[in-house]
This record gives sequence, structure tokens and C-alpha cells, in this order.
Amino acid sequence: MSAASLGLAPARRLSDLLSSGPEANDKPKRKAMDQARSDEDQQLVARTQAGEPAAFDQLVVKYSPRIYGLVYNMTSNHEDTNDLLQDIFAKAYKAIKGFRGKSSFYTWIHSIAVNMTLNFLKKRGRRYHLSLDDVDASIQNDKEFLELTATSSPVREADLAELQRRLNEAMMKLSEEHRAVVTMFHIQGMPHAEISKILKVSEGTVRSRLFYANRQLQNYLDEFRKNPVS
Repeated sequence: MSAASLGLAPARRLSDLLSSGPEANDKPKRKAMDQARSDEDQQLVARTQAGEPAAFDQLVVKYSPRIYGLVYNMTSNHEDTNDLLQDIFAKAYKAIKGFRGKSSFYTWIHSIAVNMTLNFLKKRGRRYHLSLDDVDASIQNDKEFLELTATSSPVREADLAELQRRLNEAMMKLSEEHRAVVTMFHIQGMPHAEISKILKVSEGTVRSRLFYANRQLQNYLDEFRKNPVS
């Protein structure tokens, strides 16, 4: 799944990806988009609660790509993701009559998705697999990695494979909770405030989890830059 299909934040350098979130000057635009999305969702939720299943189908179509991206980046398994996606929307449909709008539908459905995925990971002991295809594609325009993507060669492929391996190793050391925060913030571009609502933790907790995860990733990437395969 490409970065664009997940509605990622604007392109940034790899070093920036690991140390910052959505740009501050995007806030007004994001707020307007969030409000429009919320208004549409409220109408669809009301119609669903009034006994119109087709309205919920529209919510499923609207949110499936994003929820799929969230779950896949936490499980790294398409089959598990497909199963969880069905379970997530089935649970949401059963529970939607009790939805009172205290939070947005966006936050509510993401909360269900994250909690169900975390429970799945804890039961199965799944490990996160961070794919280069799931990170902002512009990383490959970074000066430090331009040589690796300029031409196809055994050296390039070896370096990319080594970077992949080291990223995976770093992520595998994180808890499921840290994985969830990294996925929502870095892969899906959610702001700290939204993540805190979804996880029902403080923004300070979100920031501390990101700090820990970013430090792990950055250490591995720094090592790779100093000691590439080539």
C-alpha cells in the first residue's frame, strides 16, 4: 500500500520523519477538513442509527483504506489485516446505536481498530514489520539515500535490504503500544491530540512513546549511515 493511498502528511526528509509530526501551518486546513468530515459522518451515523444499513456501508467504504493501513502497519500481515478489518466494522455496526457523538466517528472507529489490533497482537505475539513502501515515498529522494535508488545494482539492493533489516529490528524491540503510536503518527500523519483521544492517554504519554520509538529508529539509521553494506 502506497503512502498516498493512506493519506499521509506532506513529504519530509527521513531525519524529519523520525523527529517531527504534522506541520504547524497545516492546522487551519486540517481543522476545516476535519469539520467537513465530521459533519458528513454525523449524518451517516444518524441514518445508520435510524435503520439505514446503506449509510453504514458508506462509512465502511470511506474508512476502510485508512483503517486497513493502520492495522496492516501494526500487524504486517495482509490475511490478519483482512480478518481484523471485518471484525472491526462488524463490532462498530453492532455498537453504533450506542454511539452518542461525544467524540467524532473518526476517533471512535480508530479507537475500536487500535484496541482490537493491540489485543490481537498481544494474544498472537505478532511483531511489527516496517516496510519502505509504507513510509513516505519521498524518503527515496533524500540525498543520503539517492545513490541507493538511482540504479538497480547488487550494492543498492544489499544496502536497501540492510536498512530494511535494521528498521525491522528497531521496531521489533518496541511494545505493541509504541508500535501503535508510531504507526498513527509517522505513517498516517495523525497529530498528538488525535492519537491521545484514540488511545485514551495524555498527549504527554503520546509524546514520550514517540520519543522512545524515534530514538530507537534513529540509532539504527545512524549506524546504517556510518556503516553501510557497501
